[in-house]
Amino acid sequence: MKYKSTRSFRAVLAGLFALFLLSPLLHAANPAVTVNWQTLKTLTSAATAQKSPAFALQGKQVSIPGFMVPLEDEDNEVTEFLLVPYAGACIHTPPPPPNQMVYVKMDHNAKVKMSFVDPIVVTGQLKISTIVSPYGDVSYTLTGDDVKPYGGP
Repeated sequence: MKYKSTRSFRAVLAGLFALFLLSPLLHAANPAVTVNWQTLKTLTSAATAQKSPAFALQGKQVSIPGFMVPLEDEDNEVTEFLLVPYAGACIHTPPPPPNQMVYVKMDHNAKVKMSFVDPIVVTGQLKISTIVSPYGDVSYTLTGDDVKPYGGP
């Protein structure tokens, strides 16, 4: 009986290893959808959320271009920030409306280089969820997988 359990254990390990090797291919099969701020702007209230084109993005892998508003500063690197549609948006003056801000928390607390004025593209899983914070209300959260300099449309 011990022989069968060892074989089963090895089969499970082999399956997990195969899944690990195939995960980049599975991710590539579902490429990120590029989202523009006009689409995000359509989410105006919880009551009408399901009618918004942005609602279809719930839980999807997306790429959103924008500008970083850091919420922390650790040696010019951050693990969380706000993504906004224009440079110079500030959380100290009236912030952009909630549907024009995305709270980004990098997956596994990965650190990314801070960028104040250069546009970036953030890729990750988008969720519609209102966050009330001292920085302003935010309509979207994104678990960030990648941050790159924006290369244009």
